[in-house]
Amino acid sequence: MVVVAVSGPHGAGKTTVAKFLAKKLGLRYISAGEIFRKMAAEKGMSLEDFSKYAERNKEIDEEIDRRTIEEAKKGNVLVDARLAGWLVENADLKILLTAPLETRVKRIAEREGRLYKDVLRETVKREKSEEKRFKKFYGIDLSDYSPYDIVLNTEKISIEKMKEIIWTVTRAILFGRKVNDGNRKGLRENRG
Repeated sequence: MVVVAVSGPHGAGKTTVAKFLAKKLGLRYISAGEIFRKMAAEKGMSLEDFSKYAERNKEIDEEIDRRTIEEAKKGNVLVDARLAGWLVENADLKILLTAPLETRVKRIAEREGRLYKDVLRETVKREKSEEKRFKKFYGIDLSDYSPYDIVLNTEKISIEKMKEIIWTVTRAILFGRKVNDGNRKGLRENRG
């Protein structure tokens, strides 16, 4: 059973790469961000307000993490999560994508058709909330990249080039080394 973890801050290209790799490798796709957004919607709260709520209510992060870890244990999955590199201990490959704040905010604003200044304010608040929660609840410093096999700054790379780089390195790591038969079971390389 193969498990891949993809992490990164908002707007770094994490979800784009995660969905691409899940499809190429024939893995199920699980997104902690989607779980978070769904929980916010269920409470009728904005992401910003729900982030503040989560700072005071540890059970929010615990529930997201529980679901994420549970899915990772089933195998043949790609986990897209801010903390995937830290939480998914059984991952065969851990990838971190990053980019400067300005670049990430510009991407989000363009993607969502929103004003840069609004996205900047929201992103800074959300990321400060995450940093605070992850440090307080887990002792995790998001500036520590040590859990990752691949760290890629996506600032100056097109989406297509980013996919090409990640696919090349992923293939080298997953297919270029000896993986016991138990780990390879169910993994397929989709060359299409």
